[in-house]
Amino acid sequence: MNEFELYNFNPVTPEIVKQLEAIVGEKYVIFDDVESLEQYSKDEVPDPAYRTMPEAVVRPSNKEEIAEIVKLANRENVPLTPRGAGSGLSGGCVPCCKGIVISIDRMNKIIEIDRENMMIVVEPGVVANDINEHLEGTGLFYAGYPMSVETCYIAGNVAENAGGGKAIKYGVTARYVLGLEVVTPTGDIIELGGKLVKNVTGYNLVQLMVGSEGTLGIFTKIILKLIPRPTLQADLLCLFNSSDEAISMVPKIITEGGIIPTSVEFMDKLSVQAGCEYLNESLPYQNCGAMLLISVDGNDAEELEEQYITIGKFCKEGGATEVYVADNSSTSERIWSVRRNIAEAFNLISKRQCNEDIVVPPAQIPEAIMFLEQISKKYGIIIPCFGHAGDGNIHARVTCPEDWSDEKWHDSVPLILGEIYAMLRRTGGMLSGEHGIGHKRKKYMDQVVSPEYLALLKGIKKTFDPNNIMNPGKIFDMV
Repeated sequence: MNEFELYNFNPVTPEIVKQLEAIVGEKYVIFDDVESLEQYSKDEVPDPAYRTMPEAVVRPSNKEEIAEIVKLANRENVPLTPRGAGSGLSGGCVPCCKGIVISIDRMNKIIEIDRENMMIVVEPGVVANDINEHLEGTGLFYAGYPMSVETCYIAGNVAENAGGGKAIKYGVTARYVLGLEVVTPTGDIIELGGKLVKNVTGYNLVQLMVGSEGTLGIFTKIILKLIPRPTLQADLLCLFNSSDEAISMVPKIITEGGIIPTSVEFMDKLSVQAGCEYLNESLPYQNCGAMLLISVDGNDAEELEEQYITIGKFCKEGGATEVYVADNSSTSERIWSVRRNIAEAFNLISKRQCNEDIVVPPAQIPEAIMFLEQISKKYGIIIPCFGHAGDGNIHARVTCPEDWSDEKWHDSVPLILGEIYAMLRRTGGMLSGEHGIGHKRKKYMDQVVSPEYLALLKGIKKTFDPNNIMNPGKIFDMV
């Protein structure tokens, strides 16, 4: 039984489509057009098993239109799936229960840059990268953006509580969300938080919404905190003979060196090679065992130099064979481009892969990496690992060997993931650091969280969404 049958939703009828067209205009409703609907059936999860065609797509332009669509869906018992840029990696924006997809792509205005309060107010469909472009010349920047800044929408970042390469110093999205305007699952429009740095007036519903994966409402306005923009940055590319040597350095840099880098990115040999081949790039010693990409930033050139010299010294003492310093934008971009494109590279290498977003306490990263290497040998697969090592977030791509049949692959994946998730429970880790649970990981939730915790989540969902029409089938099932 699929999710659509499980929840007993009603189909989208031509009469419902007419009502949608009356709300947003005929031009902004897609129905009975397989080719146009297909792009809304998926996100960046490569496995076609996690794709579902919507029955209709609607593209509203304001909060009032969204509220009317939500009220219509409640009356007709039709599921809704909010969608940003579709760049997620958990199936979170995939309409697994069919129904209506609400695309926020038309709501893409930067409403206000408030320099006095160091805040920016944006609509949900603003591309994350555009925020800092609009802030050029203000001396401010938005620090909560993830790696995929050029494609993802800010609403998706908030819905997933996205992290990114700079989270070790600047934190994840949640740190910067001060206020939200939300259309609730029953069609009410509510304001949460505001231009307030401190606020304990009742429950912190802003932070409840951050990371809720589109299950508790649709964002229509977002207030983000800004901070002073650092004027200087340096990147260190540190080469190691093995993943163990590289990953073991991460906690030492902070605890023994006394420096909090802007970012600490880990890339194993497979990841570096894939990224370089994808870009037709050649980095020095790209065949080394593993790399750390470490960034520091600030406004004092002398202090910055002292920091990267200290970090380089620690890495050399910890086994680094070479340490390269990139202190200009073109060299830094070459290095970071390889890191940012690893995921795209592996999408070309194999469509049969399972992209995991595990997170463990930072001190347990070496243990987790070694365990993943053992699992890859045990099952005869490859698991390239890369990610935000400074905050314990590892992107592990469980990749199918070319000579495996589809049947063997699909039979093996649950066994492999079962062992990985058991390791997470032992080490105090969790299923996802920034990509979310969505449709992809929900069946594994009870392996890492307690029944009481799941019951509490379901109780919150029921309170917000009594008819279970808002992004149903995500994070957990309501049956």
